[in-house]
Amino acid sequence: MLMDPIASISILMLALLLDLIYPFHSGLLYKLHPVHTSYVLARRLCPPYSGLARGVLTWFAVVSLHLGVFGSILYFSSLLNTYIALAISVVIVKFSISLKLLIDVARRVEEMFVAGRGFEARVWAQQLVRRDVFRLDDARVVSSTLESLSESLVDGFASPLLYYALAGPLGALLQRVANSLDSALGYRSAEYINAGRFSALMDTVLNAVPSRLTALLIVLLSPIIGGDLASSYRVWRRYHSATESFNAGHPISAFAGALGVRLEKPGHYVVNEDARPPTPSDIVRGVRLISVVSLVYIFILILFIIIASSLSL
Repeated sequence: MLMDPIASISILMLALLLDLIYPFHSGLLYKLHPVHTSYVLARRLCPPYSGLARGVLTWFAVVSLHLGVFGSILYFSSLLNTYIALAISVVIVKFSISLKLLIDVARRVEEMFVAGRGFEARVWAQQLVRRDVFRLDDARVVSSTLESLSESLVDGFASPLLYYALAGPLGALLQRVANSLDSALGYRSAEYINAGRFSALMDTVLNAVPSRLTALLIVLLSPIIGGDLASSYRVWRRYHSATESFNAGHPISAFAGALGVRLEKPGHYVVNEDARPPTPSDIVRGVRLISVVSLVYIFILILFIIIASSLSL
């Protein structure tokens, strides 16, 4: 570990608290957010129809720039004052995670459906997914929301925090920037099929362990929302490879099994196909489940930090 366990745990908890208090970035903070800056920079350095080599160079350039800038800020702040360095560390970790905003948007989808405002529900759901939700029926809009809840729990929470526990604030930032590069370039469309290949590969590698660990926790904690552990496990094992993504199928299939619902991306995959279609009330159950999974995950990471620190003594 780069820091003593008390400092590491304090940074983790303060970053989580900051995410809870201030989940949505706007104005200058939005423009400085590494998710935004890495996305914009990647698109500018690697225009459509670029080749593989340019995509690789773009990945290393964007990642190096962000780690260099934030690493330098962290280093020079440590020379000034330990507490300033700790505060900078909290901000870096906060920049690397996003859980409260994910939950808030999902809740808005459910609230709009309950209020009979299907169009507004789709407006909120569109913030979570790439597919055109305005062309989907209600059940498939709910499905897209639940799929995003489970997948984004990995991308924006479990994965960056795992790399924080392994390598400190810059480890969390590395994962978040790499995930943003995948979002910017990792399309299978003709425009980015070559340029985004390396970004997609790196995102896959970094999220391989967190996606499976998150899926396991979803299955183990499924009884909290009335799910059946054995059934959840069977759905996870049967459908984890149903998606095109090497990782996304794990949390999505585990979530489908825990909720006992059918999740579908039309034209791409169907998970737990014999189950009932999801309803807005399943979003409430899904939010409850990922909230508990998040708490247990944090507890596991704290134990890991303590044990890793004791072994390094």
